[in-house]
Amino acid sequence: MLGKRKKDSRGNASDNVSLSIGAEAFESPDAQRLIAALDAGLAELYPPEQRFGPNLKAQHLEDGRGTFLMARDDGRAVACGAVRMLDQTTAEVKRMYVEPDQRGKGIAHAVLASLEAAARQLGAQRLVLETGSHSPDAVALYRHAGFSEIDCWGEYATSPTSICMQKRL
Repeated sequence: MLGKRKKDSRGNASDNVSLSIGAEAFESPDAQRLIAALDAGLAELYPPEQRFGPNLKAQHLEDGRGTFLMARDDGRAVACGAVRMLDQTTAEVKRMYVEPDQRGKGIAHAVLASLEAAARQLGAQRLVLETGSHSPDAVALYRHAGFSEIDCWGEYATSPTSICMQKRL
Protein backbone atom coordinates (compact mmCIF):
# COMPACT_ATOMS: atom_id res chain seq x y z
CA MET A 1 0.00 0.00 0.00
CA LEU A 2 1.26 3.42 -0.91
CA GLY A 3 -0.16 6.30 1.08
CA LYS A 4 -0.63 9.65 -0.66
CA ARG A 5 -1.59 12.94 0.96
CA LYS A 6 -4.42 14.68 -0.82
CA LYS A 7 -6.12 18.03 -0.56
CA ASP A 8 -9.79 18.47 0.09
CA SER A 9 -12.02 20.94 -1.77
CA ARG A 10 -10.71 23.80 0.41
CA GLY A 11 -7.06 22.94 -0.32
CA ASN A 12 -6.39 21.46 3.13
CA ALA A 13 -4.15 18.42 3.35
CA SER A 14 -5.97 15.23 4.22
CA ASP A 15 -4.44 11.94 5.30
CA ASN A 16 -7.63 9.88 5.03
CA VAL A 17 -7.22 9.08 1.33
CA SER A 18 -4.76 6.43 0.22
CA LEU A 19 -3.59 4.74 -2.92
CA SER A 20 -3.18 0.98 -2.89
CA ILE A 21 -1.56 -1.03 -5.66
CA GLY A 22 -1.96 -4.77 -5.87
CA ALA A 23 -2.45 -7.75 -8.13
CA GLU A 24 -6.00 -8.23 -9.37
CA ALA A 25 -7.74 -10.34 -11.98
CA PHE A 26 -7.14 -9.17 -15.53
CA GLU A 27 -10.73 -10.04 -16.40
CA SER A 28 -12.37 -8.25 -13.45
CA PRO A 29 -15.01 -5.61 -14.24
CA ASP A 30 -12.79 -2.78 -12.95
CA ALA A 31 -9.84 -4.00 -15.01
CA GLN A 32 -11.96 -4.30 -18.12
CA ARG A 33 -13.38 -0.79 -17.57
CA LEU A 34 -9.88 0.72 -17.34
CA ILE A 35 -8.62 -1.29 -20.32
CA ALA A 36 -11.63 -0.19 -22.40
CA ALA A 37 -10.85 3.45 -21.53
CA LEU A 38 -7.20 2.89 -22.48
CA ASP A 39 -8.20 1.33 -25.79
CA ALA A 40 -10.60 4.20 -26.54
CA GLY A 41 -7.85 6.74 -25.89
CA LEU A 42 -5.37 4.87 -28.07
CA ALA A 43 -7.97 4.60 -30.85
CA GLU A 44 -8.00 8.40 -31.03
CA LEU A 45 -4.23 8.47 -31.60
CA TYR A 46 -3.32 5.35 -33.58
CA PRO A 47 -4.83 3.25 -36.38
CA PRO A 48 -5.78 -0.35 -35.47
CA GLU A 49 -2.60 -1.88 -36.93
CA GLN A 50 -0.51 0.32 -34.61
CA ARG A 51 -2.34 -0.66 -31.39
CA PHE A 52 -0.78 -3.68 -29.70
CA GLY A 53 -2.28 -3.64 -26.20
CA PRO A 54 -5.29 -5.80 -27.08
CA ASN A 55 -2.86 -8.62 -27.91
CA LEU A 56 -2.37 -9.20 -24.16
CA LYS A 57 -4.62 -11.99 -22.92
CA ALA A 58 -5.26 -13.27 -19.40
CA GLN A 59 -3.43 -16.53 -20.17
CA HIS A 60 -0.22 -14.53 -20.83
CA LEU A 61 -0.20 -13.67 -17.12
CA GLU A 62 -1.01 -17.10 -15.69
CA ASP A 63 1.28 -19.69 -14.13
CA GLY A 64 3.93 -17.24 -12.98
CA ARG A 65 4.33 -15.64 -16.42
CA GLY A 66 3.10 -12.21 -15.37
CA THR A 67 0.80 -10.12 -13.26
CA PHE A 68 -1.85 -7.43 -13.63
CA LEU A 69 -1.79 -4.61 -11.10
CA MET A 70 -4.55 -2.19 -10.21
CA ALA A 71 -4.20 1.10 -8.35
CA ARG A 72 -7.13 2.03 -6.17
CA ASP A 73 -7.76 5.38 -4.55
CA ASP A 74 -10.05 4.86 -1.56
CA GLY A 75 -11.28 1.69 -3.24
CA ARG A 76 -11.90 3.25 -6.66
CA ALA A 77 -9.91 1.65 -9.50
CA VAL A 78 -7.97 4.55 -11.05
CA ALA A 79 -4.99 2.96 -12.84
CA CYS A 80 -3.61 -0.32 -14.06
CA GLY A 81 -0.66 -2.01 -15.68
CA ALA A 82 0.65 -5.47 -16.45
CA VAL A 83 3.98 -7.17 -16.79
CA ARG A 84 4.54 -10.42 -18.67
CA MET A 85 7.65 -12.51 -19.06
CA LEU A 86 8.92 -12.72 -22.65
CA ASP A 87 11.77 -15.11 -21.83
CA GLN A 88 13.75 -16.23 -18.76
CA THR A 89 15.20 -12.76 -18.05
CA THR A 90 13.04 -10.21 -19.91
CA ALA A 91 9.62 -8.90 -18.91
CA GLU A 92 7.40 -6.52 -20.86
CA VAL A 93 5.24 -3.72 -19.46
CA LYS A 94 1.73 -3.74 -20.96
CA ARG A 95 -1.59 -1.92 -20.49
CA MET A 96 -0.36 1.05 -18.43
CA TYR A 97 -3.24 3.45 -17.88
CA VAL A 98 -4.27 6.18 -15.43
CA GLU A 99 -7.72 7.74 -15.58
CA PRO A 100 -7.52 11.30 -16.94
CA ASP A 101 -8.81 12.95 -13.74
CA GLN A 102 -6.09 11.16 -11.74
CA ARG A 103 -3.10 12.15 -13.88
CA GLY A 104 -0.38 14.37 -12.49
CA LYS A 105 -0.59 12.84 -9.01
CA GLY A 106 2.31 10.39 -9.29
CA ILE A 107 0.06 7.37 -9.76
CA ALA A 108 1.71 6.29 -13.03
CA HIS A 109 5.14 6.40 -11.36
CA ALA A 110 3.82 4.31 -8.47
CA VAL A 111 2.24 1.72 -10.79
CA LEU A 112 5.41 1.51 -12.88
CA ALA A 113 7.57 1.04 -9.75
CA SER A 114 5.22 -1.74 -8.63
CA LEU A 115 5.45 -3.38 -12.06
CA GLU A 116 9.26 -3.24 -11.84
CA ALA A 117 9.12 -4.92 -8.44
CA ALA A 118 6.76 -7.59 -9.79
CA ALA A 119 9.09 -8.20 -12.75
CA ARG A 120 12.03 -8.69 -10.38
CA GLN A 121 9.97 -11.21 -8.37
CA LEU A 122 9.30 -13.09 -11.61
CA GLY A 123 13.05 -13.26 -12.24
CA ALA A 124 13.36 -10.51 -14.83
CA GLN A 125 16.68 -8.75 -15.21
CA ARG A 126 15.45 -6.46 -17.98
CA LEU A 127 12.16 -4.66 -18.50
CA VAL A 128 11.03 -3.65 -21.99
CA LEU A 129 8.01 -1.83 -23.35
CA GLU A 130 6.45 -0.31 -26.43
CA THR A 131 4.72 3.04 -26.47
CA GLY A 132 3.82 5.39 -29.28
CA SER A 133 5.20 8.56 -30.78
CA HIS A 134 1.81 10.26 -30.27
CA SER A 135 2.02 9.64 -26.50
CA PRO A 136 4.65 12.13 -25.28
CA ASP A 137 3.54 11.94 -21.64
CA ALA A 138 4.12 8.17 -21.63
CA VAL A 139 7.53 8.56 -23.27
CA ALA A 140 8.47 11.18 -20.65
CA LEU A 141 7.27 8.93 -17.80
CA TYR A 142 9.39 6.03 -18.99
CA ARG A 143 12.47 8.18 -19.59
CA HIS A 144 12.12 9.70 -16.13
CA ALA A 145 11.92 6.17 -14.69
CA GLY A 146 15.23 5.22 -16.29
CA PHE A 147 14.15 3.61 -19.55
CA SER A 148 16.13 4.20 -22.73
CA GLU A 149 15.15 3.68 -26.35
CA ILE A 150 16.05 0.45 -28.13
CA ASP A 151 15.33 -1.02 -31.54
CA CYS A 152 11.78 -2.29 -31.76
CA TRP A 153 11.29 -6.04 -31.97
CA GLY A 154 8.64 -8.51 -33.05
CA GLU A 155 5.26 -7.06 -33.91
CA TYR A 156 6.48 -3.55 -33.08
CA ALA A 157 9.39 -3.56 -35.57
CA THR A 158 7.32 -2.44 -38.55
CA SER A 159 5.09 0.08 -36.78
CA PRO A 160 6.06 3.64 -37.79
CA THR A 161 4.77 5.08 -34.50
CA SER A 162 6.26 2.53 -32.09
CA ILE A 163 8.90 3.60 -29.60
CA CYS A 164 10.50 0.70 -27.76
CA MET A 165 12.40 1.11 -24.51
CA GLN A 166 14.26 -0.93 -21.91
CA LYS A 167 15.54 -0.72 -18.38
CA ARG A 168 18.03 -3.03 -16.72
CA LEU A 169 16.75 -4.23 -13.37
